[in-house]
Formats: sequence, structure tokens, C-alpha cells
Amino acid sequence: MSAIAAGLDAPGTGRAPVLSPMLQRLAAERATGALMRDHGTLYLADGRVVHAESPATPGIDVLLTTGGTLRHEGWWDAVTQAGARRRVGRYLVDSGHVPGGALELCHLGALYDAAFFALAPTGTPARFRYGVAHWIGPVRPVPVAAVERETLRRREFLDRIWPDPACDGAPLRTTAYGSDAPAPARQRRVLELADGVRTASDIARELGRSAFHVLVDLRRLAAAGLVEAVRAQPLPAASTPGRITLPEVTADPDVALLRRLRDALEAL
Repeated sequence: MSAIAAGLDAPGTGRAPVLSPMLQRLAAERATGALMRDHGTLYLADGRVVHAESPATPGIDVLLTTGGTLRHEGWWDAVTQAGARRRVGRYLVDSGHVPGGALELCHLGALYDAAFFALAPTGTPARFRYGVAHWIGPVRPVPVAAVERETLRRREFLDRIWPDPACDGAPLRTTAYGSDAPAPARQRRVLELADGVRTASDIARELGRSAFHVLVDLRRLAAAGLVEAVRAQPLPAASTPGRITLPEVTADPDVALLRRLRDALEAL
């Protein structure tokens, strides 16, 4: 099938929330393709999640290169040699750029990180593009049930730390107490980047860390009164009422790859 399926995710009726009924249906039918939602995309093969991407999280390329597991030259070599064949992951291992175990760990981290944001509550329809494959290629598929369980666990964990999600998506700034307050080195680096402009996602990319783990630090810092969200200013009266700009979602992984290449070249 090559058509795009569409469905509106709705809350479940059992004790455990259903994050995406559509995702569960796709798992049951062993579908292959890309499930596109407001905050990210889940890639499926035979009904299992093989990759996930979200604008809110650093990609696997950032996690691999910033952490020192892979040199930037090695990453772009793999993209050039194997991107069109959707075998980047396999090439990284076969060429000796990254040990297989290290790639699997990093890939799972990126997958769960992006899935957490991609499965955020939404009131707009999700879309599924049959047959679409991600250019990273097969690494380690994960059952849909495991992805949903981990997403719910992370939500509950964040709420136990600090139940106010204001700092999750807004620009952040250090409070008067946070400037000189003692904090672990990892949290201190987060505080230093909370400049009133950067969001949690910006900080995660800057540090090359999981966006969820940065949220954990930020919720702890918010609970301690060391960081706060910058509240959005009201729109001017002359603004057009009711106009909503939806985020762009790219179904074609080749377009996403070209955009990454463009961004990298512009950064040189």
C-alpha cells in the first residue's frame, strides 16, 4: 500500500492510558512505514519501532559525535556512502567507525528520547505513510508496547520530580537564587545555558545530551527555585485572531537528510 492513512488519537478507556490507538493498530497489522505526529515521527518495520525523530531532541548524529563516540568526518562518510541505500547504521559498524554495541545503545537512546516527544498528547490527526524507511537503516527494532511503557514511565517520573511542565517547552532563565547556588556539575552546565532565550531542546542540542535527561535536570532545578520559564508575552491586538501555524512534518526521509546536510554546510 502507498496511500497515507489518517486517524485521530484518542485517550484510552482502561487503567493505563493509550498513547496512540493508531500506533497500536499499526503494530497489530505489522505495518511498515512512518507515523507522523505533531511533535515527531515514528518509523515502523513489520509493526515494530525501528527509529524515531523529533524536532525537540538531538538526532543520533549529534549524540554520537558530541559524545566523542564518532568523529564528524566518520558520520558524513557514512551518510555519503550509505544514506541513499538507507544503511547508515550498518555502514558505521562495518567500516569500523562505531562498535556495534555503542551504536545500539546510542540508537536506543535517540529512539526513546524522540518517541517521548512524538507521543505527546495531540488533538490533530496522525498520518501514516506506508513503505517509508529511515536512512539510518535497521539497528535494533523495539516493540510498540515497550516504547509506550517507557514513554508513560518518563511522564510519571517527571511529574514526581516537579508537576509543573512550564519549563519543558518555554525559554528558560536562571533565577536570582540560581546564579550562585551550589549545583552538581551537570546541572550547573544546564543553568549556564538558561539565558532567557534557549529552551530545553536548545540546551540538549548544545550539550549533545538526551532532551529527556535535560528535562529531568530542569524539573529538579525548577523545584529548587533555581530556574524558571519565561512566560510568553500576549500577542499584539492587531494580530490576526484564530490563525494557527502548524509545524511542518516531512514524510520523505531523503528531504530530511538533505536538510541536515544543508544545515551542516551553513554551520561551517
